[in-house]
Amino acid sequence: MSWSRRSRPIALAAILLATGAALGACSFSPVYSGALASQPLLNLAYAKPNSRLEQVVYQELALRLGSSTSETAPLATVSVSSSAGGLGFLTSTANPSKPYRVTVTATLTIARRDGSDIEPISFTRRATAEYTANSQVLADTTAATEATERAAKAAAESLRLAVLAALSRG
Repeated sequence: MSWSRRSRPIALAAILLATGAALGACSFSPVYSGALASQPLLNLAYAKPNSRLEQVVYQELALRLGSSTSETAPLATVSVSSSAGGLGFLTSTANPSKPYRVTVTATLTIARRDGSDIEPISFTRRATAEYTANSQVLADTTAATEATERAAKAAAESLRLAVLAALSRG
């Protein structure tokens, strides 16, 4: 069955309209602005960092979620731990460089300070980063520090997305 010259453009226009209507029915909400970003729970006050990694996570969260100096703003407390290990299965005898992997685990607890009985909410996320060491002390130390901070930033971004997901559900 052949289509006439007149019916082809009409069919194509109908398909495009139907596709546009179907995609228009999808609901996406921006992560950086809109109703979700203006939640009162996101006006967070942050505790004082106890380590450089906690400071990195606090800075990333404050940059992405915003911060508040209000006495009744929910208090965000972060605890961060890191561990490093060699990737022995990736080494070869001809290469003096040794690959390592750093894992950072960050836990964010948000407690309300407005006098309500609402339980604090807590999120834990883990991120890894890899680096290479080659027996040069300064270079190895710098690479390990940079990889640890990179993993902390990735964990902070994951925590931010977890907070936004929790707020969108409830």
